[in-house]
Amino acid sequence: MRGIEWVALALPVGGAALGWTPVRGRVRRRRVLARARGGKGTARRTGLTATDVGRRRRAVTAAVAGLAAAVLLGGGTGLAVGVLLAVGVHRWSARARSPVDRREARDEELLTRQLPLSAELLAACFGSAALPSEAVSAVGRSVGAPLGPRLVAIGAELALGAPPELCWSRLGEQHPPLAPLARCLERSSLGGVPAAGPLIGLAQGQRTAAARAAHARVRRAAVLATAPLGLCFLPAFVLIGVVPVVVGLTSRFAQAM
Repeated sequence: MRGIEWVALALPVGGAALGWTPVRGRVRRRRVLARARGGKGTARRTGLTATDVGRRRRAVTAAVAGLAAAVLLGGGTGLAVGVLLAVGVHRWSARARSPVDRREARDEELLTRQLPLSAELLAACFGSAALPSEAVSAVGRSVGAPLGPRLVAIGAELALGAPPELCWSRLGEQHPPLAPLARCLERSSLGGVPAAGPLIGLAQGQRTAAARAAHARVRRAAVLATAPLGLCFLPAFVLIGVVPVVVGLTSRFAQAM
């Protein structure tokens, strides 16, 4: 096998190894955290998650596609086509999410939308001197899925005597969109301060952030909407306005010569 064929064979395989390296690092960190916590139930969560498995499959698929193209074509052409094909397949597969990823993304979006209203309801319940378990359960029954069942479960745990800071920290770890709410309630339970004020501030901050994100999406949509107009207008302007003038000047110059 020639040297360039060895290079064509090594590049896709190296790409797959690089794609697997971050996944392996995250698995190692999870195992270290599990041993540090010493919990019995954390060992089962140290394996690959659905996102890690999907990332590994994308890297392997891209490497196999690039390797096949490089071996079949051979030479410098096969090397270039293999690298380009591997990069293209990896980018395309990263955008084409699996049903599990789409469901998780939809749940995270719904949790982000439900967070401000839930924070205000919790502030109202805590302000009425209700028990934490009763307040959390009442809010959980008021809001819909996916946040409602999670709050109802936490309310049941609090009613059974579970430590509040442990329940809220676990909620923030399992659901990143709810991390601000979990930190707010965790600080309140540890410091003994009323949670109504911080919850109201959290709701206002979340609504402000959502408004800024909406305005940014609107501005981006306006920019993207003008792109097809520019792509159509500029070639038409060149063909209709510039080309006839250049052709006319060229023909007159040729006749004068």
